[in-house]
Amino acid sequence: MNNAVGWFEIYVQDIQRAKDFYENVLAVTLEKLGGPEFDMWAFPNDMQHYGAGGALVSMSGVASGGNSTLVYFSCQDCAVEEARVEGAGGKVQRPKMSIGEYGFISLVLDTEGNMFGLHSLT
Repeated sequence: MNNAVGWFEIYVQDIQRAKDFYENVLAVTLEKLGGPEFDMWAFPNDMQHYGAGGALVSMSGVASGGNSTLVYFSCQDCAVEEARVEGAGGKVQRPKMSIGEYGFISLVLDTEGNMFGLHSLT
């Protein structure tokens, strides 16, 4: 096994609200994938290189929030993305903090109630 995680999905109730939030906070453009039974917008990814791709998904019968899986997005300085969270409609749960030799993290909530992490080495 090369990478422990090969893909992730963050389930949301309001796909446009969630898409706007993540595009604003992470300064990225999500790409439409979708299908007949779900609406899916993928984060930028390159399946030929290290790391995991993922998407926002809205599917009938699958609720957002209240889960125990935490996704961390890589950043140059997590304080930059953290500073965009509240303006985009989210909440900072735990401001940037040191995790020792492994860098820094911020824990935030998106507009759908999902907690996710921001990670940087500086």
